[in-house]
Amino acid sequence: MNGDPVSTFQFLGLTFSTANVVSGLIVFALIVAVVFFCSRKLAMKPSKGQNFLEWLIDFTNGILKGSIPADDVGKFGLWGFTLFFFLFLSNELGLFIQVATRGGATIVRSPTSDPIATLTFSLMTMMVAQFAGVWKLGYKRHFTNYLKPFVFWLPISIFEEFTNFLTLGLRIFGVIFSGEMLLGVIWDLAASHGIATMVVAVPIEMAWQGFSAFLGAIQAFVFVTLSSVYISQKLEVEE
Repeated sequence: MNGDPVSTFQFLGLTFSTANVVSGLIVFALIVAVVFFCSRKLAMKPSKGQNFLEWLIDFTNGILKGSIPADDVGKFGLWGFTLFFFLFLSNELGLFIQVATRGGATIVRSPTSDPIATLTFSLMTMMVAQFAGVWKLGYKRHFTNYLKPFVFWLPISIFEEFTNFLTLGLRIFGVIFSGEMLLGVIWDLAASHGIATMVVAVPIEMAWQGFSAFLGAIQAFVFVTLSSVYISQKLEVEE
């Protein structure tokens, strides 16, 4: 379905993707539902849901601890948990649910199969990193880092920020988009010549779907890991 047109709508003179908005709201609702049902009855003897939620929090905190100084990890715990959970569900959504209108316009898919969505997450990471740097070091010490090792390094530092922004967002988009695109190609092949191609293509479709689900989890992990690295770089004064 990724090759199909995407429905859009206008709001305050701006054009929005219906697929991104609807899919994002679905992911948001899933996160709220999971967190609510896993945490509504907290106890010293945790239930399976509470165990899962605590494990996920420990997992995302572990990602942050690999890059961010120990004294600052707690300040980014909620951010890391929310980012990982949202990206993980966003990556997996389109593998199992894709909805289109009668006209063929997609309205439900993986939000991360759109570069606008992934680059938005990337921009958010860059902004959090800048804010963290100013908060920890102050304006002067933070922006002085762009002039090291010498003042003429400034253009290279700015270019590095831009490339970090692009690669962080486009990496996850490329993996998720290509995965869903190939699923669509395999399904078209399965339906092309009836039972004969169905028997061959369906096992391939299932195998690729499982592999794509694994890649989606890995990409959520990689995104949060790299984001924490970028933030940690802004929390220290370069020599």
